Amino acid sequence: NAPIFGIDAQGRINEWNNKSAEITGFSSQEVVGRDLVQDFITEEYQGSVKEVFDNALKGREAANFEFPLYTKDKRRVDVLLNATTRRDVSGVVVGVIGVGQDITERKQVEIEKTRVAQELQTFIDTANAPIFGIDAKGLVNEWNNKAVEITGFSRHEVMGQSLVEVYITDEFRASVKEVLDNALLGDETSNFEFPLFTRDKRRLEVLLNATSRRDVTGKIVGMIGVGQDITEMRRLMTQEAIFNQAQAANEAKSQFLANMSHEMRTPLNVIMGMSQLILDTALSAEAQKFTEQIMTSSESLLF
Repeated sequence: NAPIFGIDAQGRINEWNNKSAEITGFSSQEVVGRDLVQDFITEEYQGSVKEVFDNALKGREAANFEFPLYTKDKRRVDVLLNATTRRDVSGVVVGVIGVGQDITERKQVEIEKTRVAQELQTFIDTANAPIFGIDAKGLVNEWNNKAVEITGFSRHEVMGQSLVEVYITDEFRASVKEVLDNALLGDETSNFEFPLFTRDKRRLEVLLNATSRRDVTGKIVGMIGVGQDITEMRRLMTQEAIFNQAQAANEAKSQFLANMSHEMRTPLNVIMGMSQLILDTALSAEAQKFTEQIMTSSESLLF
């Protein structure tokens, strides 16, 4: 149940099993005697594929080499190949036998996974709210554009730094660390207020939702925080003379959170829906794992 083909010392096909015929649409009668590289490999890959076969003809075999084969109807089939030297009874190299694996579906899932990951990353980066993440050790591994804007610290500067030790003042470190540690234990927090200091030493008041981040197995690997800069709102609320303005700001905060919730749910629901459609199809174990990872990552942001 694997494509197996062979070439002679001149690179001409002399072996083409039923699985090769099935996945390419070319019968053995159509391919035997033809140059495998020149006739069935696209120009951009001919050099690398020829090198693998030439090496095998010199006794240097190759394992797990990926290359594309094109079918009779011009579809691309991605093949994972083991190229083994073929010798006659006297030990003279007479060709190469290739045992392949059709990994087209796996590659498509990988491409879809990458696309979804990029889409999620774009959503995080462009969201109109500061979003940051930490790993299980409390080190920053996510810092979106809004976080850069309000703090003045670039993504490059904060990545790998301890969020609590570097960016939280002494008096609030314990309470912030407790919230983050709880999220790392699965106890999530909503509407937690804490101060964050900017590059120019200004104090920002941030309203935070701290959500556990899990891997495909469900293990907690970090925390994702979606915040709101409420510095101005807090300033207004401390001034009794402008109580009405403070009340309006509080209503604006609630509306902002509702809008953010809607903004996050709409694209994530689409992503989760598409992922579920993929899961409802027949997948390999590896493809199933990748798609479940997409669902888990989406759910960790949504809920």
